[in-house]
This record gives sequence, C-alpha cells and structure tokens, in this order.
Amino acid sequence: MTGRPTSVGNRLLAALPPADFQLLSPHLQNVAFELDTVMVRSGDHFDQVYFPNSCAVAFMVEMPDGQTVATTLMGREGAVGSLSVLRSPLLCPFNVTVRVAGTAGQISAQKLQAAYARSAAIRHVMHMHFRTQLVQLQHSVACNALHPVERRTARWLLELHDRVGDEMLPLTQEVLAQLLGVRRTTVTQTMSRLRAAGAIKSDRRGWVEVDRARLESAACGCYRIMQGMVDQTYDRELSRQLGTVMPSQEISMMTEIDRGSAEKP
Repeated sequence: MTGRPTSVGNRLLAALPPADFQLLSPHLQNVAFELDTVMVRSGDHFDQVYFPNSCAVAFMVEMPDGQTVATTLMGREGAVGSLSVLRSPLLCPFNVTVRVAGTAGQISAQKLQAAYARSAAIRHVMHMHFRTQLVQLQHSVACNALHPVERRTARWLLELHDRVGDEMLPLTQEVLAQLLGVRRTTVTQTMSRLRAAGAIKSDRRGWVEVDRARLESAACGCYRIMQGMVDQTYDRELSRQLGTVMPSQEISMMTEIDRGSAEKP
C-alpha cells in the first residue's frame, strides 16, 4: 500500500480546526472503492464510518418486489454511517453503493464516538451534517412524488456530474433505472428526449456525456434548492462557527490521512 497525497478531501473533515482533526487523523485510513462496490449492505451494522474524499455513493432502498430506488447521493460533503455517533450498534437500512469510484477516509464507529464526545467542533459538524441530510431527504421524497421522470433524471445526472468533475459520467441506463426506481424502457425514452434537447451529447454503453447548461434547464428546481442549501450551510455556517480552514490546512489534513494505505475492500 502506498500513500497518495492530495488536496481534495472531505468537506466535513476539512472544516475542523487542526486540534479537533487530530482527534480523528490517527485512526483514519484512506480506502479506495471501485465503481458498483457495495460499501455497506442493508442489515449490516455501521461498524465503520466513511468520509468520502473523491468517491460518491447512493443510498439504495430495495422493496419487497425487488424494485430499487435511490434516496440520496453523497460525496465529499458527507459521512456514511455518521448517525452511529448517536447510537451503537446501528443497523444500515439500505445498500450503500459506490456510484463514482474514488477514496474515502475510514474510521471505526467507536473511535468517532470517542472523538465526538470530546470535541464540540466535531459535534457541531456532525449535527450540521444530520440537518443537511434530513432536508435533502425531504426534498428527494417530494421530488420523486411530484416531478416527471425527465426532470428527475436531469437532477440525478447533475448531482453525479458535481461529484465526477468530468463531462463523461460512468453510468448505464440500467443503473439509472435503479436510481430513479423506474423501468429500463422508461429510462431509454427519457434519455432519448434529453438527447434531442441537447442535454446529453452522447449515450454510449457505460458512459453518458452531458451538456451542463442544457441539463440544468431540463432539471426540476429541486437541484438548485438542494445544492444551494448544501453550499450555504458548508460555506457560511461552518466557516463562521468553526473558522475557515485554509487550503494549506486542508492539504495537510488529507495528506496525513493518505499516509495510510489506500487499499481496496
């Protein structure tokens, strides 16, 4: 295993003052996840908490008839299994599936609980994350119930694009159908309409190329509401109450994590 220094890291960890981050850093291990990896399975305990650095995951709920739907997409703004600081052991009620390959900082739930009890800054960051996730989940439920599939598809593509950082998204129509909770034929028809509108430039197997501006025009207003809420919370509330972490500090923090091994689960 080799260390991989990087300036890209988890926004929750980057918001912590150095002294509080030091409560976590000795126990953080950088782990690499491949596309489609199930990070945590439904029914498993959250023994580990994951702070995505460059990967992104979808919380997938499977119904009794086998249908699936995604409730949330999480990247470097979040922490998978974060509620375990409040109650342990905590069962996972859904599959956490990697939708964008990359790395995450892994820490045991017990170590995070101990740091959470000692640090007001860590408690503040985690509570802010809980509130943000709750609001996002509420908007997602409303969006799934009220908005047509074409606009919801555009929203999901935008959320993936935010976390990939490239115009080419690693996504098949089958996976998109699972995210949306619709049939594959519905996705085929929807993607055809988005392509005709110029929001999708190409759609070859396993990859979707998007036109960001036109995709935003095709999406429902939920995308801007949810993204604006996350940005406002992280950029204003965290910097105001914890103090802005300068880029050099963030690099130092994430480099310290990356001194550990980046191993595939």
